[in-house]
Amino acid sequence: MKKIILIPAFAVVSILANAQTNPAITSWLQNTTIMGRHYVSPNPTPVQDNVAANVQEVAYSGSYAYATTNGIPSYITGPFLDGNPSLATDQNAIFKIPLVPVPNTSGTFTATTGGNIGVFINGVAMFDYRDGVAWNPNTNALCGGPGNPTCPGGMGTTQAWNRDAIPAERGGFDCSKAHPAMGNYHHHQNPSAFSLDHVVLSTVCDLYPSDGLYVINSSQHSPLLGFAYDGYPVYGAYGYLNVDGTGGITRMNSSYQLRNITVRTHHADGTDVADGPAVNATYFLGYFREDYEYIATSPSTPDYLDEHNGRFCVTPEYPAGTYCYFATVDDNWNSAYPYLIGPTFYGTWANRKVSSITESVTIFPPVVTGIGTTPTSEFTVSVYPNPATDFVAVQLGSLLKENVKMELYDITGRCVQTTAVNQGSTISYFDTRTLYAGEYIIRIYTNAEVISKKISVIK
Repeated sequence: MKKIILIPAFAVVSILANAQTNPAITSWLQNTTIMGRHYVSPNPTPVQDNVAANVQEVAYSGSYAYATTNGIPSYITGPFLDGNPSLATDQNAIFKIPLVPVPNTSGTFTATTGGNIGVFINGVAMFDYRDGVAWNPNTNALCGGPGNPTCPGGMGTTQAWNRDAIPAERGGFDCSKAHPAMGNYHHHQNPSAFSLDHVVLSTVCDLYPSDGLYVINSSQHSPLLGFAYDGYPVYGAYGYLNVDGTGGITRMNSSYQLRNITVRTHHADGTDVADGPAVNATYFLGYFREDYEYIATSPSTPDYLDEHNGRFCVTPEYPAGTYCYFATVDDNWNSAYPYLIGPTFYGTWANRKVSSITESVTIFPPVVTGIGTTPTSEFTVSVYPNPATDFVAVQLGSLLKENVKMELYDITGRCVQTTAVNQGSTISYFDTRTLYAGEYIIRIYTNAEVISKKISVIK
């Protein structure tokens, strides 16, 4: 006999209204048609995968949103040039995010851990600073990584000096600043391409261009990028100066700074710990997480974040205010510790990756993919290089929730190539290697107009 659940009319209205406005339900990039792609070195032509990108389904109950995803982004992944043999593979995951996160009032905050600590709106995993490698004082060597001695207490055990993945693994990140762990593709840091930073720290984008989840824009509030495992949202690098949403746009600053030390014998709180390596060219300041110290901020510095890398403030999605984290960067737009969340969560933590949905839920309908949901006023377009030889990239300044068609025309008005910026991406490319030298026009089709850009192709 089928079980019938009776819900009071006012509860139905409340749940439906919540579905229309709660960002934990509405912010996911839903897709069933765009497939993932990846590079294999040394071939700069991406390989098409048979795995749907972004999030395949969103459901919700009165308490939770459920995002079903393969964990594959719509932007191109790889290659991972440090010898990482893994590729981004289907994770077949469901993430259970609370509609109303709960602050942790226990007096003891939960530390972030290795592995997933959150999920981005495209279903890609979010990691903290660590790469699972630490300093072993018994051998005076790193432990926990391939070919390294085992850490005391076992692999992955937190030690006195834990290596920071951002500087240590930079050579293995792809253009989007991410890599896989046993197939689980993830970002430890701000998910924007290396090539878009003011100071470029990796040249991987030169041969294997990709775009990451969003483009930093210093003139507008950054988009909501994902949710931490305590349920609170994670934003990009820029927000409102004041917590009430006033004061203009500013870069959100980490309150962590490098310590003034030459030897590693104590933590920032004064705890005497097993000695790590002295500060030198190999083990420079910032190589280990414990090289940082937290400096509490004052009300006169509202753009600085708390010890969790967040603050309570107004955002575009939460006009009444919420606690939220920010993906911190420095003046050069290079990733700044603690990068996303940490080293502790603000709210009540739970493992949000579940194997199935065990309560009655409603499916949230996806935004129809196609031109028509991103306002024309939000489009900023960059075209580079110009003049072009091998390729020309078209970069849009907004994270898209729909596909945007682009066409390339020669001077006779003939369309010679067609491409698109896919949902959850900001960039696409035209291959100019087979074109004759001369002038060309790129047309970008938005919901209300056609934007044209002139380029030159040289040989």
